[in-house]
Amino acid sequence: MIDTARTTGGWRELLGARYLGTSVVLAGGVALYATNEFLTISLLPNTVAEIGGSRLYAWVLTLYLVGSVVAATMVNPMLQRVGPRTSYLLGLAVFAVASLACGVAPNMEILIAGRALQGVAGGLLAGLGYAVINAALPRALWTRASALVSAMWGVATVVGPATGGLFAQFGLWRWAFVAMAIVTVLMAMLVPVALPAGRMNPSAAAPVMKVPVWSLVLIGAAALAISVAQIPHNIFATAGLLAAGIVLVGMFVLVDWRMHAAVLPPSVFGPGPLKWIYLTMGVLMLGAMVDTYVPLFGQRLAHLTPVAAGFLGAALAVGWTVSEIVSASLENPRAIGRVIAAAPVVVASGLALGAFTQRDNASAGIVALWALALLVAGIGIGMAWPHLSVRAMDSVNDPAEGGAAAAAINTVQLISAAFGAGLAGVVVNTTQGGDMMEARWLYAVFTALSAVGVAASYGATRGDRHTAR
Repeated sequence: MIDTARTTGGWRELLGARYLGTSVVLAGGVALYATNEFLTISLLPNTVAEIGGSRLYAWVLTLYLVGSVVAATMVNPMLQRVGPRTSYLLGLAVFAVASLACGVAPNMEILIAGRALQGVAGGLLAGLGYAVINAALPRALWTRASALVSAMWGVATVVGPATGGLFAQFGLWRWAFVAMAIVTVLMAMLVPVALPAGRMNPSAAAPVMKVPVWSLVLIGAAALAISVAQIPHNIFATAGLLAAGIVLVGMFVLVDWRMHAAVLPPSVFGPGPLKWIYLTMGVLMLGAMVDTYVPLFGQRLAHLTPVAAGFLGAALAVGWTVSEIVSASLENPRAIGRVIAAAPVVVASGLALGAFTQRDNASAGIVALWALALLVAGIGIGMAWPHLSVRAMDSVNDPAEGGAAAAAINTVQLISAAFGAGLAGVVVNTTQGGDMMEARWLYAVFTALSAVGVAASYGATRGDRHTAR
């Protein structure tokens, strides 16, 4: 359970000579996955212009996301069987090969296959970023390590579109994938130095590689249904796909509860706070997905250039990253509990400001309010995220579940991102009345969802109140 008397290590220790290599590998895996996602979105218009396949445009992102969700569920079984070093090297090798396949793709079908393989490798790397923290670093550094790892999403939101736009500007979209492969190889060279060889518990007998097949099938089908929900223009087809995704997620939870080879740690189904911690993380990630359409509405409503609209979308990432780094320094358990409880309210406040200020032909002052709204929403996510990550690792009934609890963080994050992106597309595609109404409804719906997260954050911090008494 949660240790309220813990101490927190400093940034100097985490980024010092002893742990620098480990920190780079853990953060780098997430950075590769997230940067590649945003980079490819920037490259797609040039890619389609050269190799065709515009009718398959959405599948380039959809299958990448589905592959990553499925792979995320395999993180803990791989760690138990082959250990962190081999797991990372395998993920990096597949990611490099898949990136090269994308770079030489002669048609859209080959590109989509390469992207699906990239998603599988990227999902593994992103999951390892959280799951290896409690095996490769001392307990005092977990909070700051979690902040560093998840801050890579914010960094990627800026670096990905900028890098992709630069390659696209010069007509070198293929070389963008080659560059990703080169960076992946360089990172792989660091892994043997930074991570220990062998399994995390070498004294125990080698475990049998138990693959949660039914969990994989259900979670993959759920991610596919939710991601595709934004494509149809028929509202009934869209609603049906969203409903199917929700039902499949529910079935996944039930099946995972009953299976011996599972994705979620058993403590999720007990009386402790772990389920509320995951739900809070899911709601916060859901709120972040409003960012999917921010650059589009920035161009349409305020007539911003593509570069300016891209930086407007980065405001949420900046708030997330900065507040995460600052919040990671908190050590008082009661203060941390208050931060977690308040996070959904802060996110909802930012999104509500965004809903209220959407205008046609928006002035520079209105655009500044949009940026402030996104910045506040990002602050709400970042202030709680590193503490939620550590609490997830701590809130298990059996210490042996710590690895599974850490690995499940990324699974929750990816599923929430898939649902949020799908829901954002549904809201925009089904709203009548033009761009301004679409933007207002998008912000309003996500404001309501974020506000509902208060119930989850209350459950996640309930133990703090009992301790205080």
